Amino acid sequence: MSKVAVFGAGSWGTAFSMVLADAGSDVALWARREDVCANINERHENSDYLPQIALPHQISATHDPERAAAGADVVVLSVPSQTLRENLSNWATMIPPDALVVSLMKGVELGTLERMSEVISDVADIDPRRIAVVTGPNLAKEIARREPAASVVACVDDDNVRRLQKLTHSKAFRPYTSHDVVGCEVGGAYKNVVALSVGMAVGLGFGDNTTASVITRGLAETARLAVALGANPITLMGLAGLGDLVATCSSPLSRNRTFGEKLGQGMTTEEIVASTRQVAEGAKSCKSLLELARRHGIDAPIAEAVDAVIDGKLSANGLMEAFIARDTKAELD
Repeated sequence: MSKVAVFGAGSWGTAFSMVLADAGSDVALWARREDVCANINERHENSDYLPQIALPHQISATHDPERAAAGADVVVLSVPSQTLRENLSNWATMIPPDALVVSLMKGVELGTLERMSEVISDVADIDPRRIAVVTGPNLAKEIARREPAASVVACVDDDNVRRLQKLTHSKAFRPYTSHDVVGCEVGGAYKNVVALSVGMAVGLGFGDNTTASVITRGLAETARLAVALGANPITLMGLAGLGDLVATCSSPLSRNRTFGEKLGQGMTTEEIVASTRQVAEGAKSCKSLLELARRHGIDAPIAEAVDAVIDGKLSANGLMEAFIARDTKAELD
């Protein structure tokens, strides 16, 4: 039986801990707050993020990161992407030297423009062959309810990616392997930006034609950047691209779509942030993804418009008008 340390007891970190436990691992879940740890250990529930969902007894929680990491075969990181560098700077020396390090995060770091696997390698001095990512259409509440779902586990090392596949294959969760870490990470980060724009359309009262158009053009924008960074374009047609994009843009459970809806209804970014404890990664990553696209000469109109709305320089309605007003061209250009 493997021991897995999961750093981050939010909704996705907790739900993924359930996947690992269901597949046969013992899980030590690190939580920032001691009251969350007590709730998990005493009631086997994370009431703040996944209320009324019983957690497997193989999951225990601790506020002590060193205790969580001790003896772990696998270390899973599930914190907001823009806090990873700071957190990992404190945890790096605690990670066992042979442990596989897994990222659940979907973002690109502001400033450095690094993907999460690159931040991990940089901060903790870990060989990329020991770094894996998990991505796909994985809304945390549905995973926690054990509704059937599929995902992608990606790593450049074949042995490690198959090892992670085995550790996450349960009765309700089916993982597929990939070696395209770049494509998986870009797809996972960019879909949050597209979901914000779809949410704005919904908040403005527009229907399925509008949202389908934004989703499709969002996928094209994602693929342009991913391919420029060396990704396999087929990755973006699979679970890590289209699958994750559809789930995040279509579901009211999506934090990014919900954030976008509120923007479409007239709330400001500051008002939305103040009203929730959940993090909408796209609200931060839109700026870093836009800068990454510009660095590589990639046209990124959706990221550009979303960034302007987040900064208060453009209204949600202005984003939709700009989308239609762009110069016409061939679809495959």
